[in-house]
Amino acid sequence: MTSEPRQVPRIVVAAPASGQGKTTITTGLIAALTARGLAVSPHKVGPDYIDPGYHGVAAGRPGRNLDPFLVGEPLIVPLFLHGVLTPRQADIAVIEGVMGLFDGMAARPGFASTAHVAKLLQAPVVLVVDGASQGASVAALVAGFREFDEHTRVGGVILNRVGSDRHEAILTAALRGFGMPVLGVVRRHADIATPSRHLGLIPVAERADPALETVRNLAGLITESVDLDAVLALAGTAPPLAGLPWQPEAAIGTPAPGRPRIAVAGGEAFTFSYAETAELLSACGAEVVPLDPLYDPALPDGTAGLVIGGGFPEVHAERLSGNTALRTDVRRFARAGGAIAAECAGLLYLADSLDERPMCGLLPTAARMHRRLTLGYRRVVAAADSCLAEAGTVVHGHEFHRTLCAPSAGNRPAWEHAEHGAEGFVDGAIHASYLHTHWAGNPDGVRRFVEACA
Repeated sequence: MTSEPRQVPRIVVAAPASGQGKTTITTGLIAALTARGLAVSPHKVGPDYIDPGYHGVAAGRPGRNLDPFLVGEPLIVPLFLHGVLTPRQADIAVIEGVMGLFDGMAARPGFASTAHVAKLLQAPVVLVVDGASQGASVAALVAGFREFDEHTRVGGVILNRVGSDRHEAILTAALRGFGMPVLGVVRRHADIATPSRHLGLIPVAERADPALETVRNLAGLITESVDLDAVLALAGTAPPLAGLPWQPEAAIGTPAPGRPRIAVAGGEAFTFSYAETAELLSACGAEVVPLDPLYDPALPDGTAGLVIGGGFPEVHAERLSGNTALRTDVRRFARAGGAIAAECAGLLYLADSLDERPMCGLLPTAARMHRRLTLGYRRVVAAADSCLAEAGTVVHGHEFHRTLCAPSAGNRPAWEHAEHGAEGFVDGAIHASYLHTHWAGNPDGVRRFVEACA
């Protein structure tokens, strides 16, 4: 694999704040460029699982996350290049930002922000601005973002939720008055809004046909409203990017023996997974097979390990509980020593109950919905030896949920956090906690898990 600098046309789609329409515009751009016959590599700054699902529908290839906290700064360019080249080389990469352009970690201002990733990728920024309640003041807003950081290049603006021709004329005149290119003007279209609930947009897996229709409508809207040639021209100004693409085989090294069969939960209830998870498991020698806990009556034949990631089990609790056959099989598997790695939704599924509905009964804790949102990055230390980590191992992850478990930790907790204390459960070959991790940032943990399965 060559380390010569690669010319990868790319743009970062950012906004002054959350709620300006980044996901709508980004998904529409990806869909419109794909409809032109271009291969588009979609990416998302930060840990969010839901937006990349819509990106993937629009591009026809997995949406991938770029998060400096979860995987470390040195992996951002390699993971980006891996996405650009997989499954085939893309013509352009479109990267959706997170929150406002310069919003990052509270403890490390700017770190893991959209601007941080844009600088690591040397990518120009397209600023999406909600014009709904402003006129000429938009120029002052955009000028501030352009001048705030000399190393972050705002190359153009897409105006969103513009109300009329006159409104458009006021906004565009103000921006062009100080030399800021207006790449597009998108009018208000409430009929193509994507439905949301307590943790954001409803995942693609739960509304497959409506999501496809939404993406098609967005492609048409962006084609009509945005100068795609100007977007492509701006993306082409990104300089060649040096570095080797990330490769799961290189990250893992020698595969584990035995080719263990590892079931990975999916379907409507377990939609949170990074594309690199299955790639790393396969590179480590595992045979990865899907499992849908809503419908499958048993684990796949020969299952040696089980991965249950995040999602919305609270929305599907009655159906999950009603699949008694699978819950019984998972309990049998675990009690026979089968290795299970469970994150967030997986923790709830393995608990005694979720909102008073019986779950797998493998962990001595009861889960319930709560009005408070738990959200944030975590730097944790493994509190006990487990199938995922040796005691004392430092891991970076994030939490994102509106449920609580009582108790929150077992006799052998999964993790210790300096501020939040002990969390999660280690019981035999089970490792379960609220913490979401990106396994590309901890390939040793992947190897440990596959070897436990083997």
